[in-house]
Amino acid sequence: MIADIVLGLGGIVHSLINVYMWVVIIAALLSWVRPDPYNPIVQMLHRLTAPAYALVRRHIPSVFNGIDLSPLIIIVALQVIDVLFVSLINRFAQAL
Repeated sequence: MIADIVLGLGGIVHSLINVYMWVVIIAALLSWVRPDPYNPIVQMLHRLTAPAYALVRRHIPSVFNGIDLSPLIIIVALQVIDVLFVSLINRFAQAL
C-alpha cells in the first residue's frame, strides 16, 4: 500500500516537471514574437519562468552570440532531474 502511495506521489511530481517544461518552452517561443507585456497570460508565464532564468544566468554564462540559452539549459536540467527522480521512485517502490 505504501508503494502505491509513493508511486502516486512520484507520478504527480513527474507531471509537474513536465508541465513546467512546457511552460518554459511556451515562454521561450513567446519571447521571439514580443507579445503584449500587459497580457495576463504573458505576465503569468514571466512570473513562473523568471526565477529559474535568473538562477541559471547567475551561475552559468548562457548568452552566446546574442542568443539566450537559459530555457534550453533549464529543460535539459529538468529532464535529468525527471529521469533520476522516476528511477529513484521506482527502485524505492520495488524495495517496499
